[in-house]
Amino acid sequence: MAIQWYPGHMNKARNQIEDNLSLIDVIIEVLDARIPLASRNPMIQDLVGNKPHIIILNKADLADPVLTKRWQKELTTPNKFVMALDSLHNTNMQALLGLIKRAAIKKTKALEAKGASNPIIRTAIVGVPNCGKSTIINRLVGRNVAEVGNRPGVTRGQKWLKTQTNIQILDTPGILWPKFDDEEVGYKLAAFGAIKDSIFHPDDVALFLIKQLKQYYAKDFFKFARVSEADLEQLADPDLLLRMTDAYGMKDDYDRFSLYMLQRLRKGKIGRITLDRP
Repeated sequence: MAIQWYPGHMNKARNQIEDNLSLIDVIIEVLDARIPLASRNPMIQDLVGNKPHIIILNKADLADPVLTKRWQKELTTPNKFVMALDSLHNTNMQALLGLIKRAAIKKTKALEAKGASNPIIRTAIVGVPNCGKSTIINRLVGRNVAEVGNRPGVTRGQKWLKTQTNIQILDTPGILWPKFDDEEVGYKLAAFGAIKDSIFHPDDVALFLIKQLKQYYAKDFFKFARVSEADLEQLADPDLLLRMTDAYGMKDDYDRFSLYMLQRLRKGKIGRITLDRP
């Protein structure tokens, strides 16, 4: 599935981030904890350069906790700080504020040595669409200043926002890259809502998901599938998708069921699923 989806506002966002790089002290990259690798935009690493870099594994409450811990260890380097977060339920936000201050310590100490009192720390929050950036910003600012939606492409502009501390935040639209050369990356981004549902065929993504769930989360999948163990073992995946469609009372409308399955996945109703493995 070669998905190409790069609206003009995303290209503009990248240019604006580059224009503001000299003002930014800490880059905060938000990943979806369920697909930490697929939701990493290779462009962002180019933008980060040698700046202090915080990686947030967001939606950790929906991800496989064992794999989240492994990803935290995998992604941490001397200049990269990694933390798991459940921004929707407002957990660990004070820890994030502390981490931002820790990442910017060299800059703030240098300014304090010159006589500055409580110097401003400027951060940019970046990530692919629908990874939870706006929710994190609202939590940090303490009020709803960034529009939140459960669909990609909600944030269109770019602006500096003040928090109740000495931290300022540059909000940016979610940035996808122009083309996904790895077909699997496209499937994973589509499965978790980083790409608009109208861009891809839902049954293609559902079939990819069935294969993944059968391999890594067989018990969770069996509970959701409403089919017999014999069906699960013997039916080819397309036939299994049709059997599941019928079991859920949707007759042969497998497109409708495929979208339903993706919606349940995104809400954590199938289980705590992580599709990227370190």
